[in-house]
Amino acid sequence: MNYETTMADLGGAPESFVEHVEVDGGDRVRRRRIIAVVAVAVVLLVLAAYVLSRGAGEKDALSPSAQSAPPTVTVMEPGRTTVTGIINATGSLAARHQIPVGVVGEGGRVVSVPVEVGDWVNKGQVLAVIDRSVQAQQTSGIAAQIGVAKANAELAQANLDRGLKLVDRGFISKAQIDQLTATRDAAVAQVKVAEASYRERLARNAQLNIVAPVGGLILNRNVEVGQVLSAGSQAPFTMAEGGQMELLAKVGEDDLAQISVGSPAKVRPVGTDKVFTGQIWKKEPTIDPNDRQGTARIALPYDPAIHPGGFASAEIKGATVFAPLLPESAIMSDEKGSYVYVVDRNNKVERRDVKTGTVTDQGTAVVAGLAGNERIVARAGGFLNPGDKVRPVLSKRQENPNTP
Repeated sequence: MNYETTMADLGGAPESFVEHVEVDGGDRVRRRRIIAVVAVAVVLLVLAAYVLSRGAGEKDALSPSAQSAPPTVTVMEPGRTTVTGIINATGSLAARHQIPVGVVGEGGRVVSVPVEVGDWVNKGQVLAVIDRSVQAQQTSGIAAQIGVAKANAELAQANLDRGLKLVDRGFISKAQIDQLTATRDAAVAQVKVAEASYRERLARNAQLNIVAPVGGLILNRNVEVGQVLSAGSQAPFTMAEGGQMELLAKVGEDDLAQISVGSPAKVRPVGTDKVFTGQIWKKEPTIDPNDRQGTARIALPYDPAIHPGGFASAEIKGATVFAPLLPESAIMSDEKGSYVYVVDRNNKVERRDVKTGTVTDQGTAVVAGLAGNERIVARAGGFLNPGDKVRPVLSKRQENPNTP
């Protein structure tokens, strides 16, 4: 088939066929246009809805009601409470009255030491026995001299008695009687001298042994059998009078001013669960310039669990005040000092400078700046500024005091 034939064939086709072909092509074009218009309309509707919703949200966010909603804060009315301060301190244990026991007499070689460290001894009890063999011989010699002196005194008295009988007969003169009397008196005096020397020797012998000057606990022993002691040697024993102990508690100078003599304290030595009750019996008058601490001396009773030289912690009862008690979260500080935020009657935040005092497990006492009936911001005060308006909510603990 050639081109002419084809065209002829088409030219001779019925009109209905040609019209049908043209109508089908126009419908497709129109349908495509309608679909495109609908799609564009849908996109425009979506964009319009998005813009309208966003504008409404921004309008709501910028509305006066949204901007003026105050934040909610927890407040408390502390009132006033009796607060007893507890001061924590540490220090070393020692004997309250430590007594060195040395050589009182002339000393000598040690032959026996009947006590050990940690023994409890009574006043006058022998702690060390000193060899006295030489002193014993000296004592015997002095005792013999007493006998000689007494014999001489008896002879002088007898001569005087015979002279007195002969003087009346004129056989001897009164001058001779005076001489016999003087001889007798000298002999009697020699007896007294010998007796005094004997007693002195006995006293010296008694001082050879080292004895306890008071009752108490042996803390140190620096002597062994065979050692030679003299009056100038190191004290062979150290005692704690009555076994009384103490804690030399190191306390800051601020805390030292809050305690007084007689204040009770609880002491727990390191390495034991025992807690001992004592009291401040003395405050040292000086402060260490290096660490700004003073020493409070806490008297303790005798107990085997208390070892001098050991370490211990203490809780000392400090001064008692009647003041508002606030949690740590309510108190803030800056370069001007400590302060709290108070919510006034108009629910506006106000800064109030305060002075803090005793710190306890329940909180910190405010000794100046508050009456106790104010509404104090309990938490999140760091996010507020003076003049802010808030919505205060009373602490649940104050709404229900039985809440744990």
